Amino acid sequence: MRISELSARSGVPVATIKYYLRERVLPEGERTSPTQATYGDAHLRRLGVIRALVDSGVGIAGVRNVVAVLENPPDHPSALLGAASAAVNPVDDDTADLDLAPALALLERLGGGADDCYPGQVTAIARALAALDRAGFAVPEPVLAAYVEHLGAIADAELSATPTDSAEAAVRYVVLGTTLVEPLILALRRVAEQIAASRRFGRD
Repeated sequence: MRISELSARSGVPVATIKYYLRERVLPEGERTSPTQATYGDAHLRRLGVIRALVDSGVGIAGVRNVVAVLENPPDHPSALLGAASAAVNPVDDDTADLDLAPALALLERLGGGADDCYPGQVTAIARALAALDRAGFAVPEPVLAAYVEHLGAIADAELSATPTDSAEAAVRYVVLGTTLVEPLILALRRVAEQIAASRRFGRD
């Protein structure tokens, strides 16, 4: 297909496609003349990933990081998914003045360890736990146990649904699942608490 058809099918303006080509996050098409090229379904899939990243607030540098992983896929799928997740939610890996032990203990309860996580993810957990500690708020053990049990089940279900036909499809699933589904999970959590309160205490 010509670049105009690629634009029409993807919904991405021609000028933006040319920008992605210049930035080398979208591969060159097959040259048919010095000024013309044709594009295929692989370009359409790559544009889907790029747009998902950009619409999620990821800058061109983050897009380049994910594309680099797509073009040189790691041996393990978890590294690919970790790179996609980290591009959407970049975290500071500075562990100065952070106690990682509580975060590592939570990872162990989830059945894993630091080696299973993309760089920075352990730090993010440690920072969240430190913020709770500073506020003088402790998550009750039964609640924490429920988090561990059910988040593990959610992760298993999501991984089972992750597309396996292409790396682009898997990354797009992770990106959209992170940016669009996490707000749904938070909203469902709040509604579930209200429903549970109605069951326990009755409706007002």
